[in-house]
Amino acid sequence: MKKIFLFLIAGLLVLGISGISFAQETVNQEAGKAVDAGNKICPVSGEKIEEGTKATYEYNGKIYNFCCTSCIEEFKKEPEKYIQKVNQELHADSGQESTEEKSMTPESGMPMNMHSDQQQ
Repeated sequence: MKKIFLFLIAGLLVLGISGISFAQETVNQEAGKAVDAGNKICPVSGEKIEEGTKATYEYNGKIYNFCCTSCIEEFKKEPEKYIQKVNQELHADSGQESTEEKSMTPESGMPMNMHSDQQQ
C-alpha cells in the first residue's frame, strides 16, 4: 500500500513539474514575438520605405523597416544610433495634426473662415 501511495505521489510530482515547464515555455514563446516598430522612413538612408521593396530586421523584439538590405548591414554596426532616429520619427508623427484639423473650430468642426456670423 505504501509503495502505491509513493508511486502516485511521485507521478503527480513529475506531472506537476512538467506542467509548470510547459506553461513557462508557452509564456516565453508568446513574449518572444517581435512587434513592428512602425517606421515608414529608413533610419539609415532617410528614404521613404516602399511596401513592395522594403527590407526588415528584428532587433531586441522589434522589427525595423529599411529601404534595402544594405541599410540593414549599416544598422547592425550602430543599432542604438538608428533606433533613436526611428523613435524621433515616430514621436514626430504622433504629435502632428493635419493642416485641415488645425484650421477647424472645436465647437462646430467647420473651417474657421466658414463662420461669417462670428465677428472678432
